Amino acid sequence: MDELLSGTPAITTLAALRKAEAACKRCPLYRHATQVVPGEGSAKARLMFVGEQPGNDEDLAGRPFVGPAGRMLDRAIEDAGLQRAQIFVTNAVKHFKFEPRGKRRLHKRPSAHEIVRCRLWNELERKIVAPELIVALGASAARSLVGRPVTIAKSRGRVLEIDGGDRVVVTIHPSYLLRIEDAADKAREYRRFVADLRACAKILARAA
Repeated sequence: MDELLSGTPAITTLAALRKAEAACKRCPLYRHATQVVPGEGSAKARLMFVGEQPGNDEDLAGRPFVGPAGRMLDRAIEDAGLQRAQIFVTNAVKHFKFEPRGKRRLHKRPSAHEIVRCRLWNELERKIVAPELIVALGASAARSLVGRPVTIAKSRGRVLEIDGGDRVVVTIHPSYLLRIEDAADKAREYRRFVADLRACAKILARAA
């Protein structure tokens, strides 16, 4: 699948995948991040959520979606009638990309090259977990999964089939909701986000 893996045993478990990700030097992001942030959840999860990249909290904890955006996602998952314990959560890029600003580390969007170089890890996650449906949270995640730039407004809520036959539903990243200052606008966009996740729940229910 990739030159990094040539001559090494096949990666068939999440534990082996985490070990390989921790040694990854496929792009420069590993040099400044605290640690790699692998995906988390059941190897038999029916649903997989893919975000953009770890944030500051995730970089320090070594776990995906544990910061403010993660709490927003947890709330939406519950309101949509889903359970996070039954979802595999991960990111398109496994290391935190940031710009130092005094004592703070500000999120910086990963480049197309960094997304491509990290795509291998999500491909392996999908192969191991074999989810019935994947939710792309934001444009970077959608680009990684689909393999080309994706416009959220045009693709949102649609079921897209990608390489290997996996099905992907595109929606916003929960961090978008955190940036909305107007309360009414935030409430409206949150309802739309929950509706997207409810649609995913219905797709899974029909397949059960």
